[in-house]
Amino acid sequence: MELLKERIRKDGVIKEGNVLKVDNFLNHQMDIGLFNEIGREFKRRFADERIDKILTIEASGIGIAAIAAQYFGVPVVFAKKAQSINLDGTMLSAPVESFTHKRRYEVIVASRFLRPGENILIIDDFLANGCAAMGLCQIVEAAHARVAGIGIVIEKGFQCGGKLLREKGLRVESLAIVDGMDAATQTVQFRD
Repeated sequence: MELLKERIRKDGVIKEGNVLKVDNFLNHQMDIGLFNEIGREFKRRFADERIDKILTIEASGIGIAAIAAQYFGVPVVFAKKAQSINLDGTMLSAPVESFTHKRRYEVIVASRFLRPGENILIIDDFLANGCAAMGLCQIVEAAHARVAGIGIVIEKGFQCGGKLLREKGLRVESLAIVDGMDAATQTVQFRD
């Protein structure tokens, strides 16, 4: 998706440790026009799949998933990173380690929101080591639903996440795959 790649080149900031900061338009301040194009592109890429719900993880995936859901005409469910008094009933959970935050979470979804036999599209902003996507897949499987695909806005192709998910037979559609980046020159190399 050229529009996204251009925005990463223009507004992305590369930090040491393979961190690509895109908080100016993706995961802190959100460019809704860009999100509309991202949602439209996910719908195009998954047009051959029946999607019943979109699943994401708080917090950065929620805005993207909500805009994309308009194109699919389905609800969004998001995995929470903490138990609260508002959560009741049977819960599905999975461990997730965040590359950016260097923290381990137990993500939680109320089982009533993911029904057996449903086709679930997982959407997230980044794919690095694949921990968040794997955790969400575990939750979908525990619900006896089906992972119809995984939509990623930015994949770090030089990290193992995409490879691991694809080797498991999961369909991963990434809108921009970064093959390399240099903090000193602030340059990003994309896979074609």
